[in-house]
Amino acid sequence: MKITPDLLRSFSSSNHPEGEKISHIMAAALNAVDPFEAVSRSLHLDGRFLIAGNLTYDLSKFKRIVLVGAGKAAVPMAASVSQIFGASITSGLVITKQGYTQTDNFILQNIRILEAGHPLPDQRGILGSHKIIQLLKSAQSEDLILCLISGGGSALMTAPMPGIQLEEVQILTSRLLACGATIDEINTIRKHIDQVKGGGLVAQAGQAHWITLILSDVIGDPLDRIASGPTAPDASTYEDAFKILKQYELLDQVPGSIISHLKQGIQTQIPETLKPGHSAFDRVNNMIVGNNYLAADAALREASSFGYHTLLLTTSLQGEASQAGKFIAAIAQQITRSNQPISRPACLILGGETTVTLHGKGCGGRNQELALGAVNPIAGLENIFLITLATDGGDGPTDAAGAVVTGQTLARALSLGIHPNDYLTRNDSYHFFQALDDLLKPGPTLTNVGDLAFLFAC
Repeated sequence: MKITPDLLRSFSSSNHPEGEKISHIMAAALNAVDPFEAVSRSLHLDGRFLIAGNLTYDLSKFKRIVLVGAGKAAVPMAASVSQIFGASITSGLVITKQGYTQTDNFILQNIRILEAGHPLPDQRGILGSHKIIQLLKSAQSEDLILCLISGGGSALMTAPMPGIQLEEVQILTSRLLACGATIDEINTIRKHIDQVKGGGLVAQAGQAHWITLILSDVIGDPLDRIASGPTAPDASTYEDAFKILKQYELLDQVPGSIISHLKQGIQTQIPETLKPGHSAFDRVNNMIVGNNYLAADAALREASSFGYHTLLLTTSLQGEASQAGKFIAAIAQQITRSNQPISRPACLILGGETTVTLHGKGCGGRNQELALGAVNPIAGLENIFLITLATDGGDGPTDAAGAVVTGQTLARALSLGIHPNDYLTRNDSYHFFQALDDLLKPGPTLTNVGDLAFLFAC
């Protein structure tokens, strides 16, 4: 799915003289991590030989090629594999988020697509996951499994351990999302209550060989944390998972079946996840095919071509979203006062993944909340634009990917009788920016490499 500048225009940026350039810069970021192209760059057929990263596979030695996967980018990734292998794919099944099934006229041979819920797992995801498990159970040493993983895969591919029900996993997920736990912490717990996470998918397929292509949405690209590492060894433990629940004071809020399962694991009554050094991973080739840095770097190169001075400040932005917004606003203030750390015209980019601790019952996501946190400190600054973007096109449970903040945002809000602090208190960033028509709504981008924030000083 090629991203066009028109798809990313918002009210504030499109009505500014720099709006066309800004939309091209953002489109460049997303196109750099196009899932179809990312897979195409990573797999090469040379006769009967498949080159995947540093390894070469003689396909004549395999009886079957099976495709499985999950994530928001699963469909274009699967379409790319299908274009490369055609009818050589014996069978395949991928799970993606509802509404993310556009194929852009791609042909998927012998590959089924199932939709499921995200960010809360649902019964469709469980049914799809068990279909994948059944597909893998018949795998032999002469089989090659191509696995496609992208952000969202942890919720979409869910197979709770026996004794744990879907509703209990949903409660756990809701509590973790609301308390401000990081994605690493959430996935540590998920890996210890699920059959396919923490290397569990590999354990389902006997002696088969694996090539896993991963579009990373996690800071630093740790294989064990992206989609909860279904084909990667897991160094975390049941005790780690239990400590996270204790740290966030959730032991009394999480279903007893989950607490009981973790305690059984701590007491070694049930097996741990597959650890580093396990022989099963001798047959697994995990490859990162796209990440936040690639998107940010492409945006910087596009910005530079338009004459902007550029700076990639970080791709490791974390912490409370509203506080991150204030931090970025402080940089805007510094540019305004002293042309530091970079002079105008400037484009600074920050990537990563913040969190939101819910105190109210409003609507929004971390990118919108980050933008809302910047409204007050950016107020009055001339020719400053902060644009936040969830690269998958959906921020939290909303239809927006982020929002736009300028030096005039606060004044416009006050003229409507609304104040950002009131909306921050309610965690209601969506309705604040909706009132100003400053939400960014590109729709599903079919990629997912985390979040990006663009600070422009024109």
